[in-house]
Amino acid sequence: MYIIIKGKKVLSALFLCVLVVAASIATVAYIAGATNVTTSTDNTNWGLSFRQPGKAPEGNASAEYLSQYNSFYVGNPDKKIIYLTFDAGYENGYTPTILDVLKKHNVKAAFFLVGNYLNKNPELVKRMCDEGHLVGNHTFNHPDMSKIINREKFVQELQSLEELYKQITGKEMPKLYRPPQGKYSESNLKMAKELGYKTVFWSLAYVDWYDDKQPTREQAFEKLLPRIHPGAVVLLHSTSKTNAEILDELLTKWKSKGYTFSTLDKL
Repeated sequence: MYIIIKGKKVLSALFLCVLVVAASIATVAYIAGATNVTTSTDNTNWGLSFRQPGKAPEGNASAEYLSQYNSFYVGNPDKKIIYLTFDAGYENGYTPTILDVLKKHNVKAAFFLVGNYLNKNPELVKRMCDEGHLVGNHTFNHPDMSKIINREKFVQELQSLEELYKQITGKEMPKLYRPPQGKYSESNLKMAKELGYKTVFWSLAYVDWYDDKQPTREQAFEKLLPRIHPGAVVLLHSTSKTNAEILDELLTKWKSKGYTFSTLDKL
């Protein structure tokens, strides 16, 4: 009797072990699947992790993943080249100074603009174009594009800006797209690629967009100098008073570190 009971206990224990292992495998498989599968309704905020000064950060999507959708956030890690970009949803009075400094240093940049900016500042847009800068597509209305699944609405946001840019400059807009606030989804990346666009994120930025809480010169340099790296796609806001004030010195300091500048169309 004791032997029979013991045998039942052993069998029961083995059965329970099998259940636990099976449940564990199922749980791991579920988590792995949830991590690896991205759907059109997944909202993603672009983010960076800086782990070593002077080295490119890791994005929350890899360069390899982005490349399949003609997207990127950083250039060649072996070449000390900087790709300077500016975002602007409105004009704050600092762009003429920024353009003057860029001209002084013979640096060409990319300005990602929205419909409101083009409508209210056509002469500045023409100047950007005439002085050899790229004007990229930051959408017409600056919405959260990650929530736009409908292809027609997505296309409208980009093409409306293209049409306005052509009316102002007489030229075709470069096929460079930056999602507002860095919010995107996999379906966004696919649709942008189908429209012939490169989706451009960034590998260096800092909090410079609050008008009433501008960083000091020291705070700006603390972020922008040690974190610069080969192939950096730098995002600054042309609405920033601090950026306008430090840009001349910033470009000089980057050049002193051996960096040169290029444009996104050559990346």
